[in-house]
Amino acid sequence: MPLRLVNVYSCLEGLSVDQIVLPDVFLSPIRIDILKFVHQNMSKNKRQAYSVSSKAGTKSSARSWGTGRAVSRVPRVPGSGTHRSGQGAITNMCRGGRIFGPTTVWRKWHHKINQNQRRQALMTAIASSGLTSLIFARGHNIENIPEIPLVVESSVESHSNSKTGKKILEKLGVFKEVFKKKKKNKTAGKGKMRNRRLKKYRGPLLIFQKQAKCFRNIPGVETCFIGSLNVLKMAPGGHVGRFCIWTYDSFLNLNPLFSSRQNHLKTKKKKLVPRTFLNDFNLSSILNSNQIQMFLNPPVKNLKK
Repeated sequence: MPLRLVNVYSCLEGLSVDQIVLPDVFLSPIRIDILKFVHQNMSKNKRQAYSVSSKAGTKSSARSWGTGRAVSRVPRVPGSGTHRSGQGAITNMCRGGRIFGPTTVWRKWHHKINQNQRRQALMTAIASSGLTSLIFARGHNIENIPEIPLVVESSVESHSNSKTGKKILEKLGVFKEVFKKKKKNKTAGKGKMRNRRLKKYRGPLLIFQKQAKCFRNIPGVETCFIGSLNVLKMAPGGHVGRFCIWTYDSFLNLNPLFSSRQNHLKTKKKKLVPRTFLNDFNLSSILNSNQIQMFLNPPVKNLKK
């Protein structure tokens, strides 16, 4: 299979200055089912424990009247002379009583995920970030982007001014993607009361090797260290096709991180890129080929029942 070359673009001029071989991880099979499973469980690991008070609804001196009085054996408030006396309390069907199955803080909040599943989900997210159709389907505006995946020279990591970062995005054609006008959608539920009134738009993700200070304060742009890639950033919401901008050094570091079976013995890494079972997906041409038909028995015409 011929090696595919990816252009490396200048951060100040936006022109191609070099070429680099596409890493093996971009050719890994896309398993969206594994990615959604891993994303669902990983997103549970940042939850905070909550529960109702263990004594809520039970702070009453109510006692049951027992049998023989033609009323239910629900605990009732003692006393006389008020409307409250004789009313049911404590149980979940009564006013002011506890809830059914009170929540506890020792619930199982966090979920362990198999390491192989996490790795394959991350490979799926990286591979899908190299497909233009999936990036378009996710809603990114990449009409002016010169190439997918987009690789920028490593000198972009030496800049620390946000003004320079905006100029770099303009030269690369990413400016419209970052600053496009989106309809302001409100968050569903009680998040509106908790400082999450509007939904945030996920723009491009810049992956660096050392630092990316010039992009930190630009709204809509997220940064991520190459050694800290995870599914939550590469596929937010469990949806593949995140638009990623790679620096040259970080893109070069993908092969040591995710080795193929050819260079597995050289790198001795366990993050193997899974091989595809089929190179040609045209099954009808495979089954009708002479190499397979010569080993098949001819069909029986006069079949006796």
